[in-house]
Amino acid sequence: MNMYQVAPEAYRAVMGLENYVRSNVDHTVLELVKLRASMTNGCAFCVDMHSRDALAAGESSRRLFSVATWRESPFFDERERAALALTDAVTRLGEHGVPDEVWDEASKVWSEKELADLVMAIATINVWNRIAVTTRAQPPTEV
Repeated sequence: MNMYQVAPEAYRAVMGLENYVRSNVDHTVLELVKLRASMTNGCAFCVDMHSRDALAAGESSRRLFSVATWRESPFFDERERAALALTDAVTRLGEHGVPDEVWDEASKVWSEKELADLVMAIATINVWNRIAVTTRAQPPTEV
């Protein structure tokens, strides 16, 4: 199913969120968050898209590969680690929500506005992942 063709108003609404986070979240962090959530959600389309986007923007392949094991990797700074931890917690949102320690760490390195925008970015990529996985979107075989 092509969501844009079938429900264009809904697609445009999600695109509105996408445009907001693109304008308000650091591009490097945004791509890391998108890649991590997409890996967690098993979204092949989004993993492909966001890894290609990050590479095109100058991100290193080592850091991108290390998103899968970010906790063990030395390649991420304190803010990126807090963003990735929050991404994991929000993406895997359980019965008790985001753990206090994850929220507290993020709050230490991100301002309230930055944190609000980061939460919106994580929520937005999770919406995209759910659309792509549900509709079985596949990455292009040739780019």
